[in-house]
Amino acid sequence: MWHYSSLFHRHDADMERFLAQVNGSADFFTSEAPVYVARAPGRLDLMGGIADYSGSLVLEMPLAVATMVAAQAVAEPSITILSTTAAEIGGVACVTLPRELLYPTSEALEYAHAHQLLTADSQQAWAAYGMGVLVVLQRELNLVLPQGVRMMVHCEVPIGKGVSSSAALEVATMQAVCALLGKKLDGPTLAILCQKVENFVVGAPCGLMDQMTSACGEQDCLLALLCQPAELLAPVRLPVQLEVWGIDSGVRHAVTGSDYAGVRIGAFMGYRILAEHVGMTVTPYGEQYVEVRDPLWSGYLANITPSQWEMSYRDVVPVSLGGKEFLARYHGSTDVVTRIDPERVYAVRQATAHPIYEHHRTQLFKTLLQSSALGEEQLLLLGELMYQSHASYSACGIGSGGTDRLVSMVRAAGPAADLYGAKITGGGSGGTVAVLARRGSAAAIQRIVAAYEQEIGRAVMLLSGSSPGAATWGVVQLAGTNE
Repeated sequence: MWHYSSLFHRHDADMERFLAQVNGSADFFTSEAPVYVARAPGRLDLMGGIADYSGSLVLEMPLAVATMVAAQAVAEPSITILSTTAAEIGGVACVTLPRELLYPTSEALEYAHAHQLLTADSQQAWAAYGMGVLVVLQRELNLVLPQGVRMMVHCEVPIGKGVSSSAALEVATMQAVCALLGKKLDGPTLAILCQKVENFVVGAPCGLMDQMTSACGEQDCLLALLCQPAELLAPVRLPVQLEVWGIDSGVRHAVTGSDYAGVRIGAFMGYRILAEHVGMTVTPYGEQYVEVRDPLWSGYLANITPSQWEMSYRDVVPVSLGGKEFLARYHGSTDVVTRIDPERVYAVRQATAHPIYEHHRTQLFKTLLQSSALGEEQLLLLGELMYQSHASYSACGIGSGGTDRLVSMVRAAGPAADLYGAKITGGGSGGTVAVLARRGSAAAIQRIVAAYEQEIGRAVMLLSGSSPGAATWGVVQLAGTNE
């Protein structure tokens, strides 16, 4: 039976549950080499959301639920990853590849090739989040496994709910593999590399806030990240009189979805149009991409103020624009993780406006939370900022009926029930609604959940609590035998 190393002194319920999974698959690991375990939490996006790729401030809560990954070097030249929860998304539980497919030569595998290799089979595509870590570590740090590896994944972060199950898997896997290789990465580096896994191997055009929160989050604090590109600010401790909840809408969310990508592309189109309008130097390179010399906004829409947008730039950006027309006139955008479809029409103006206003809303939200006098007036303002953010998601086309209904139920209950604000989280198009409430609001939240479940005819998940990110949690070595 496997057990903690003597170096692991604290009790950890996640670790106990994970050990039960490891010991329930007694033949997966051998007693011949150390087993390294890492843990990374999901996150609840309180403010900022999809504006991260446009340079906004974001405020993210690391959740209590987490993903655990164990890694062990093995003599056989194969890469094996086993998930206890892959069946939830229609995936096969265990994926094995010959080592030479990920390490074909002394040269690192090209990202495009890795994407094709690891995502071609839909039932095995979940493994790209874990195996992609090996590709990125070789390409970016020249770190190569000298032999094979076996990895076990146990994910308690709800999948497809907009709370970053993918980032938790990437971060925990990279932390465990780096321990196996004797390499320690700081939290921000870990997050940046894991974003590359998702962008270039998985093929999801996410921003950085998910991986950064999973890697660097602090328990009971909001991670404050200025995404220009990744400036960690001092964490914002949630005031003692407040708590946050996450309510699942029952609508599955995916960052790989066309709605999220379309809004992202629209925002970068808007930035490109504005760069042309103000006379910035633009240099095309490759197909569909340009470089912009930007002394005004440093490449980020978030650095345009709402008043500047309304007075000087709003009417410059078209409401919508076809991809073919945009490419013919502007040659491309600065976003290297998306491709513009010439046959598609993109909503440009609202996608451009969203990060400009969201950055302003999030800055004000942070200032209010840190106020020495957080009274009823301030709580109402915090809630209004969340409702505005939610409305902007819907205007961008990435809302959903389920999340709209939950937000309206929270608003209807309101301050009389100690509920102040709610909004859709993360990439939108379903997923989870974040709720800001006074501490002790569990009964009011449960009433909303019960009413919503009755409306849709099925149970939904309720999330609460917080835990530390992977960098703080560290790595645990298992000891013993699997006899």
